[in-house]
Amino acid sequence: MQAIYRRHLLEFKRPSGTSRGVLTTKETWFIIITSEGKTGVGECGLLRSLSIDDRPDYEKKLSWVCENISLGAYALWEQLMEFPSIQFGVEMAFKSLGAESPFLLHPSEFTNGKASIPINGLVWMGEKSFMKEQILAKIENGFKCIKLKIGAIDFNAELDLLKFIRSEFSSEEIELRVDANGAFSPVEALEKLKQLSQYNIHSIEQPIKQGLFNDMANLCENTPIPIALDEELIGVTSVTNKKELLQTIMPQYVIFKPSLIGGYQGTEEWLKLANQMDIGWWVTSALESNVGLNAISQWTYTKNSQLPQGLGTGGLYTNNFESPLEVKNGTITYNPETNWGFNL
Repeated sequence: MQAIYRRHLLEFKRPSGTSRGVLTTKETWFIIITSEGKTGVGECGLLRSLSIDDRPDYEKKLSWVCENISLGAYALWEQLMEFPSIQFGVEMAFKSLGAESPFLLHPSEFTNGKASIPINGLVWMGEKSFMKEQILAKIENGFKCIKLKIGAIDFNAELDLLKFIRSEFSSEEIELRVDANGAFSPVEALEKLKQLSQYNIHSIEQPIKQGLFNDMANLCENTPIPIALDEELIGVTSVTNKKELLQTIMPQYVIFKPSLIGGYQGTEEWLKLANQMDIGWWVTSALESNVGLNAISQWTYTKNSQLPQGLGTGGLYTNNFESPLEVKNGTITYNPETNWGFNL
């Protein structure tokens, strides 16, 4: 068994605004395993400034993984706790190696093209006119759930956008989610949530910064809008600490980004605890290429969630890989007649 790694720089079709600045490119890494004439491909979806594995020795660790690939998926996963995106890449690559074909990781009605996954339409941060333009395009394209990134422009302008949507579409017609990415201070958060609540918001992601456990717990107890933890889960690796975090904060929802929380196994640990505590959840991709998005989408379908998921559309980049993933009427689908175009 042999393994190599490759870097790939994804280029955005247009600059995309986030709470961590405007993105024009997104680096990602691939682990490629070969054994007995078969190939396995895994994506390590590093997200600079957010992943805990955004550190100088990242490439050195990838090299170490390739040199020690014969240890196997589980042993490597155990030794990569500080590198969740590499954990996921390793899991993906081994799953790919053992699959019928390299990208058919979790065969199901989804991969047969007979089922789809409802997803939210993501509206990127930007000028009010640009955000409004995106909202209208998402609705026109059949999305029933829209997620707005907030906290970057004037709060009143963001309220105006929500007011505009609700003046045209009821909560039965369009579900609204907002993501603050920790933009609110603990002092102002509850008041802002009260102002947002008049627009029938389904949920708000990470209203205050991660790590403020007591403030977040108090907010979740008193909020007029269900709160979903997102960044809060990053860097929490042991099952004991995961359980303690959820018991302390008791959020209404949690959001799973496999590339940021230890891949399949790390996510499964969170998912089991959330189900035990009756905490709702959905899965979100984290700007991976179509390789990572494919692995997340196929796995997500097998979990039978009834909520719209936060899966990307694969259409952000000029140099993504051709794949069977398609977005239709607010859902992500898999067209088994379409071939993969993965070349590195």
